[in-house]
Amino acid sequence: MPPAKARTSTKVRRREKKNVAHGVAHIKSTFNNTIVSITDPQGNVIAWASAGQVGFKGSRKSTPFAAQMAAEAAARRAQEHGMRKVDVFVKGPGSGRETAIRSLQAVGLEVGSISDVTPQAHNGCRPPKRRRV
Repeated sequence: MPPAKARTSTKVRRREKKNVAHGVAHIKSTFNNTIVSITDPQGNVIAWASAGQVGFKGSRKSTPFAAQMAAEAAARRAQEHGMRKVDVFVKGPGSGRETAIRSLQAVGLEVGSISDVTPQAHNGCRPPKRRRV
């Protein structure tokens, strides 16, 4: 019988605590999902969450409640790194825009400024055809 292989131990990398008091919250709200990324002022991501990551699937990802849960999850993770104040940049036409901002405030982050950075097409791509329900 061959000798048993020695078990190699893999090193688990701990998430390092970054002390960042002020940051930027990027909320990307599409028709299908809402993604919240909280970064430091240089743009390095500290915490992120999306409606799909929080546990919603399919058409429930596009609801305002899913956006609220995603923003709360991202804000809690950012608070573990010492985040207290954020400036908010909102992008996209989705239904979870305002709800995500409100839930950032409800968790305890102080919102400094809110900017809409939705890209505007100058007669760019043809929009999708109209839905017939």
